[in-house]
Amino acid sequence: MNKATVIGAGLAGCEAAWQLAKRNIEVTLIEMKPDKKTPAHSADTFAELVCSNSLRSDRLENAVGLLKEEMRRLGSLIMECADENKVEAGGALAVDRNGFSEAVTARIEACPLITVEHREVTEVPKEGWTIIASGPLTADALAEDIRRYFGGAKYLSFYDAAAPLVSFDSIDMENAFFASRYDRGTPDYINCPMDKEQYTAFQQELVNAQEAEVHGFEDSSVFEGCMPIEVMARRGVDTMRYGPMKPVGLADPRTGREAYAVVQLRKDNQTGTIYNIVGFQTHLKFPEQKRVFSMIPALKNAEFLRYGVMHRNTYIDSPRLLGANFSVKDEPRLAFAGQMTGVEGYVESAASGYLAAVAMACRILGEPEPDFTRKTAMGALAAYVSDPSVMKFQPMNVNFGIMDQLEYRVKGKKNKYAEVARRSLELIDRIVGKDKADEDNS
Repeated sequence: MNKATVIGAGLAGCEAAWQLAKRNIEVTLIEMKPDKKTPAHSADTFAELVCSNSLRSDRLENAVGLLKEEMRRLGSLIMECADENKVEAGGALAVDRNGFSEAVTARIEACPLITVEHREVTEVPKEGWTIIASGPLTADALAEDIRRYFGGAKYLSFYDAAAPLVSFDSIDMENAFFASRYDRGTPDYINCPMDKEQYTAFQQELVNAQEAEVHGFEDSSVFEGCMPIEVMARRGVDTMRYGPMKPVGLADPRTGREAYAVVQLRKDNQTGTIYNIVGFQTHLKFPEQKRVFSMIPALKNAEFLRYGVMHRNTYIDSPRLLGANFSVKDEPRLAFAGQMTGVEGYVESAASGYLAAVAMACRILGEPEPDFTRKTAMGALAAYVSDPSVMKFQPMNVNFGIMDQLEYRVKGKKNKYAEVARRSLELIDRIVGKDKADEDNS
């Protein structure tokens, strides 16, 4: 029996273990929880969602929506469990975070080809097929050994922040209304309007609010896709109104007009008893979060079930170290997956686990490795991470800008992206069809 090891049971590690097992490879999945947890983790289950419960847009005209559909067609464990545990979120895919994590854990533990070991790994394995998916908060001992393994290669780091959670019962619905932007999908978001005076006072308090201490924190270190709301407030009076607090497409049904600014809340569980404050990742001290966020009229009596937290994320210099399928350039028995490779986002992390595992399975079985090409979202993401021409490597969400452009003109951005998606999914369907034919002939 062919064997492989996966280190880390986050989204990338669970996806990798599952895909290896699907290809009849015996997997040892090593996870240090529950005996040891990172500062950002609290649950004992696998694939824990630390920040938002949203996997972002589900529309094919959006790159992450396309990536999700690619993964669905490719048989992704993460996407199956996400779809089974989705909560209403307009045009986005959001999940009940506990239900999702429990579903992934149950599938992994029930798989006869996956053996789970609960222990900390402190060194890069010196032999054997291995995927390291220990996450952006890799424990110090393993992180230091990875640094040594790469000859002291410099790590690049940024800061990631999680938004607060509030109870639904504590939201003042007399100062809020249900709606989705531009009335897309069902009206799943709770929208908390603010007038100019309220917004201005709120912005000023955010600017002056006290942050918790984090060694080395600077605005320049903040990854743009997960910027703390207080950092955004410091960048200009109207910055938040062009970001998470933009009122566009959210007419208040009581007035028929758009407010000066709007704070959106999104379901965080299937029962709708918990909501998160969309885009309000923060590292303010907990009492400051309570004081300042309670200035939002609809949240004046809010019960905070979890305050926002901020933690340091670390990732390797992948373009210099990894190949296109996430394997180490000089040692293909070893691969990395997840956010430590510089992919950013839940879906992107799972996609990297998928591709790292499928490529490794091909190497183990002596088969050609997959080439998704930049015409697919998955292939484009892998190509970006492994592109040595990238001089200043930064974490990246999947986007249409890193995909191959169409060879013909399509009028209108929405139509163009829809055509890019159609082209991509045709390629994915051919790959899926070939894989099925290979299975039938084996």
